[in-house]
Amino acid sequence: MSKPIRTSRRTWVAVWALLCGAGIAATAGLNAASTPDQRPERPVSPECADYIADIERQLAEAKQQGRDDGVLAFSRSKVGADDCSDEIRDHFGGDR
Repeated sequence: MSKPIRTSRRTWVAVWALLCGAGIAATAGLNAASTPDQRPERPVSPECADYIADIERQLAEAKQQGRDDGVLAFSRSKVGADDCSDEIRDHFGGDR
């Protein structure tokens, strides 16, 4: 019976490093390929556009008065009013 071929530690380290590099490259490629595309912008109703403009105006006023602590609360309820929560979230970057 013949003896098995012995490999040195250097060879094992080189194979391990090569496999790690290939795994990192494959992971980076898969992450780049699966990046979701930006959603196309949906048209915003005039009522929601006015509401967003009002929020931006209030934020600008708060910043001028030195009350820019990052917390402002808004409430608006009208009978038959559009629900603008999705539009507001999209406008002000709700993915944070």
